[in-house]
Amino acid sequence: MKSSMGNWKHTVLYLTLIISLVYFIESLISHKLHINHNKIHLKRSPNLPLRFRDDGTFKILQVADMHFGMGIITRCRDVLDSEFEYCSDLNTTRFIRRMIEAERPDLIAFTGDNIFGSSTTDAAESLIQAIGLAIEYGIPWAAILGNHDQESTLNREELMTFLSLMDFSVSQVNPPVEDDSNQIKGGAMRLIDGFGNYRLRVYGAPGSVLANSTVFDLFFFDSGDREIVQGKRTYGWIKESQLRWLQDTSKQRIIGNPPALAFFHIPILEVRDLWYTPFIGQFQEGVACSIVQSGVLQTFVSMGNVKAAFMGHDHVNDFCGNLKGIWFCYGGGFGYHAYGRPNWHRRARVIEAKLGKGRDTWTGIQLIKTWKRLDDQDLSKIDEQVLWETSDSFLK
Repeated sequence: MKSSMGNWKHTVLYLTLIISLVYFIESLISHKLHINHNKIHLKRSPNLPLRFRDDGTFKILQVADMHFGMGIITRCRDVLDSEFEYCSDLNTTRFIRRMIEAERPDLIAFTGDNIFGSSTTDAAESLIQAIGLAIEYGIPWAAILGNHDQESTLNREELMTFLSLMDFSVSQVNPPVEDDSNQIKGGAMRLIDGFGNYRLRVYGAPGSVLANSTVFDLFFFDSGDREIVQGKRTYGWIKESQLRWLQDTSKQRIIGNPPALAFFHIPILEVRDLWYTPFIGQFQEGVACSIVQSGVLQTFVSMGNVKAAFMGHDHVNDFCGNLKGIWFCYGGGFGYHAYGRPNWHRRARVIEAKLGKGRDTWTGIQLIKTWKRLDDQDLSKIDEQVLWETSDSFLK
């Protein structure tokens, strides 16, 4: 009996010691085991809606083909050893900073191949680095996908979802479903090909008669990546469902027919015809596009208000050419990890719209022009041209 009681006491003491030890260890590391101790990061949104400045201007910086990898360890392509002591993705970052400081854009449009998927082991981290300066400066930005973005750890839907949730982003995964009264239905998205099809409205200048009206439409499209057509491998293209959405959206305009611009990555087939026409800029490589004639040009023409479209994909083309009254413009290769040419400066395109001036207020858009800047010592401004001009605003 005594032996039994002794064993029981030893057991109790042993258990008490174990419990005390576990409690002591838990008290030391509990802060690491509990979740939700860190503050939840809420998306920092830009001041919306997008609108023209007090001086009647709205400026867009197009960044085409960054091909960002993993920062300082990702080397440049097609640069001479004599140009840089060491060249990496950070040269791309430096160029973005120079452009932001020089142009002070109201919106940055990243038009695809923002990252080079095969050169990164973490797509999300590469996007954060690639787009980080837009966030640092608090500038609204919109992004679409190219044909290389999805080659790492995120698919195209995941990429656009991530982009839409980043600070100061105005990107959307796809357009919302709207009923006949133009009211959005519970956040549902329209069934449409691709990811990254959306419309951005730009309002008139503060205090003007059009301060609460859309005076400028910006349309963004997913032009896909690679596809097989009749047994042949080709690039993606803008599909019929995307064009139907564009036409439906165009019919929903209540006031006037404001000028519009389009942004997508892969050129349409008809851009090849610009070789035989006058163009502004340099046409240095073949147009790499789908073999499918998509209907984009005909749709733009039928809408009547699309003044220009901006593309990327072919890095050493930077020209603008006119097809049936609509300008199609390349951004020119921006990123240093993207292919280029030795002695070919990386470059960026700027688009600026200006409002007309009434007797005592700003009116609709009077002028749209564009130019490029080179990443040279002087950040040289080249090829400035007027894309569209009217003597009368669309609404006064």
